[in-house]
Formats: sequence, C-alpha cells, structure tokens
Amino acid sequence: MVFAGRGPIDGVLFDIDDTLVNTRSAFGAAMTAVAEAYLTDLPRERYDEVLAMWRSDSDGNYRRYTRGELTLREQRLIRANQLQSEFGGGPLGDADFEAWDAVFEAGFQQGWAAHDDAAPAVATARDRGLAVGALSNADSGYQELKLARTGLGHVPMLVGLDTLGFGKPDPRVFLEACLRLGTDPARTLYVGDELDLDARAAIAAGLYGAWIDRPGTRRGGVHEEDPAAAAADGVVVISALAELDALFA
Repeated sequence: MVFAGRGPIDGVLFDIDDTLVNTRSAFGAAMTAVAEAYLTDLPRERYDEVLAMWRSDSDGNYRRYTRGELTLREQRLIRANQLQSEFGGGPLGDADFEAWDAVFEAGFQQGWAAHDDAAPAVATARDRGLAVGALSNADSGYQELKLARTGLGHVPMLVGLDTLGFGKPDPRVFLEACLRLGTDPARTLYVGDELDLDARAAIAAGLYGAWIDRPGTRRGGVHEEDPAAAAADGVVVISALAELDALFA
C-alpha cells in the first residue's frame, strides 16, 4: 500500500476529538448547559460566542495541561472563570466550580457523537489491510469511554496523555503509538484536526501527517490553520475522512 504517492504505508493512527468524534458539537451542548445555569442574563443568540471562546482557548491552557504544566481540573477552572468574566457570570471558587464542572461534563457527554465519516474510514483502512489505532491528548480511559459510547469501541486506544505523562507534539508519543500499533513510523499515517499538534508533529516524528480541515470547524486562538502553509510543509490536507481512501493506492 502506498500513501498519496509518497511511500509505503502499513498503519493509520487517528486523533479522536474533532477527527473521529464531533467534539465541537459536544462542546456546544456543554456550553449551552453552562450558559443556562450560570450565565442566566446572556441572550441565547450569544451562546455561539461562548462556544467559540471555549474552543479557541486563546491562552492555551489546555495545551499547558498536555505539557504537564496544569492539571485537567486547573485548566478547566481557569477557562470556566474566563467565561464567567467575559459573559457576565460571577467568579467560581473551588466549591462553586465542582457544581459548574458537573453541569459541563453532563452536557458534554450527552453530546458525544461520531462524525458520519468516522466508522466508514476506519472500516476502509482495515479492509485495505492497514493496522488502525487511536492517539489522543486526553486520558486513555476517558477516551475509551468516548469511543465506546460513539460506536467506535473497536478502535484501539493506544496512547493517551496518561501513557507517558505528556502529549503531542512530543515525538515520543507518536513513536510509542507506532510501537503499540506494530508499525514502522515511516510507514504510518497520523490523521488529526490540529495542524501543528497533529499533522506537523507527526511529520516531525517521522510519520506521514494528514490534517483534516473540516468546513466551518476552525477554532482560531492558538491553533494554526493555514492549508497553503500546511501543504508546503508536506502535510496532506483533507476536508473529510472519506478522502483518505483515494490516497491509499
């Protein structure tokens, strides 16, 4: 099997959030629940602004978490208070945050759903004889639950943030995932929705890198999102997982 005319390929590693799973929509459900409970003076037509601020994470606090600089709870507390301040809610202390986080998490998990092209893309890769697995910058157990609830439990969760104690873009996480997948990094493709943390980082680790730039899903903030620059750096840019099959020959 050859990938995009570039060389042989034996395996595909998928990111989970906003690649296999429609996490943007799930965050929308979480932000609606939060706004209804904690931003009661905010007009509903501004809820999209709340979602946009959460996803852009302009201070990069989630990325600080993946580098081990903050705990999951710490980064979420910081971001929750940023929302409260921006949209007219009161500050959240530790006790208040526990209730806020419960509302957030319930809405988020209720919103979990796979992208329509996720299961077919996994099946197509396997039908072509490729090994398939998942690599994510979140806790492995949490992501296994997410995959199971979205009908993707057959995709092995190989490496999470808890596996090595740090996440992408560190090349060691990609190499560990390839080791567990049983493929040579030079013959493995990584597909993800973040240009720098996913595709470019995979290439830097010696894999092939594909960036899925779904229409209408760019986050802004700290996220690099330039298709022309991506292509110039050797990244394969796709707008849907269904496009992968045409790249396998």
